[in-house]
Amino acid sequence: MSDLAWNPYERNCPSRRLLDRIGDRWTVLVIGALDDGPRRFSELQAAVDGVSQKMLTQTLRALERDGLVTRTVYPEVPPRVEYELTPNGRSLQTPLRALTEWATEHMTAVQASQEAYDHSHG
Repeated sequence: MSDLAWNPYERNCPSRRLLDRIGDRWTVLVIGALDDGPRRFSELQAAVDGVSQKMLTQTLRALERDGLVTRTVYPEVPPRVEYELTPNGRSLQTPLRALTEWATEHMTAVQASQEAYDHSHG
């Protein structure tokens, strides 16, 4: 398929799965946590409050499979493992940062809308 043929609006298009991946909250937060450079698993888990070990592992594996993150194992005792954004992963930082900023800038208005809706429908 050429680049022009990808269409996430078609249910069987692989670009829809990629859109699902990059729109996932854990992906958004992990990419953001890797903003400043490589991090170890424990550092990522501390930076992304609330992510379970299992979910962080799954997210990192998926991002590595998609070519957005690299995993480097250093031959030390005990082995040291670091995760880092690839050039494609770094290219996602700007749009994902925009989503994060939008969410924090608009959360007060969204919360007010939710409360008004819940009050009128509850």
